[in-house]
Amino acid sequence: MSDPRPGEVVIPHTAPAAWPGAVASTRFAAGVRTAWSPECRVGLIGLPDDLGVRLNGGRPGARGGPSAFRAALSSYGVIDPEGVEWPVVFDAGDVEPAPGEDEAALRETHRRVSGASAALARAGLFPVAVGGGHDLTYAFVRGAVEGLRGRGAAAGGLECVYFDAHLDVRETVGSGMPFRRLAEELDARLTPIGINPMSNSRSHAVYARGRGVRAGEDRSRLMAAVSLDLDVLDAAYAPGVSAMNASGMTPREVEAGLTALSREGRVICFDVMELNPAFDAGERTARLAAHLFLSFLAARFGGPR
Repeated sequence: MSDPRPGEVVIPHTAPAAWPGAVASTRFAAGVRTAWSPECRVGLIGLPDDLGVRLNGGRPGARGGPSAFRAALSSYGVIDPEGVEWPVVFDAGDVEPAPGEDEAALRETHRRVSGASAALARAGLFPVAVGGGHDLTYAFVRGAVEGLRGRGAAAGGLECVYFDAHLDVRETVGSGMPFRRLAEELDARLTPIGINPMSNSRSHAVYARGRGVRAGEDRSRLMAAVSLDLDVLDAAYAPGVSAMNASGMTPREVEAGLTALSREGRVICFDVMELNPAFDAGERTARLAAHLFLSFLAARFGGPR
């Protein structure tokens, strides 16, 4: 690789993104840049890895999530909802997973993801990730916080607000552990939304409650990392996930929650995880993921209030 030019933003550990060959000029994706420019405000990375899911005993296939997401996004045309100034999105490509099938390989992949998200944040971009196993959220958020601290823009503590059927606070390495790691390594407060009580252990519920926002703490002073695990949605709407949810949220409920958070102004990063095209009948889940991504951006960058 040649040395970067002065002022150029280089995101490490990434390979070029796989977009459909031709995107109509009327589509939102037509404005996505695959090379950085000073107008870019959002930095997108794909996380095509599901080793954590497989180590956790889940259904493989989420490594295809980023490609399925981009294909779905390429079909979306958008109107101008009450004056939204759509941000220019820089697609930095996919973070290349480390070779191997063991925990050491997963740790190396996590290191790469953190390096990529840190570079996005240091460049002043709003980091967005699409994957991939939910364990990758741990590395993605860790890197975003590191990047903000590197440019002196991190203020206060961290709250992880995550839409998920599962608490994801396991001690074992795999897709079920991201928020325990973030709580213990970054002292993050945990705010899970949409938990299915029939799919979580009591000990995990006790742990998560003990790691929530503290009594008397001002949430508005906490940075917020927002994570969407698509299995929070009912299987009728989102069959293409690693672990289907028999009694989940509706798309409207999730959209309302995401847009409300996005408008708070304290969100430092956003990810959409566990998109599994191997089980996505009619590409319903991929299209829903793209829709929720657009809704989040519209709310953050001036959507109707």
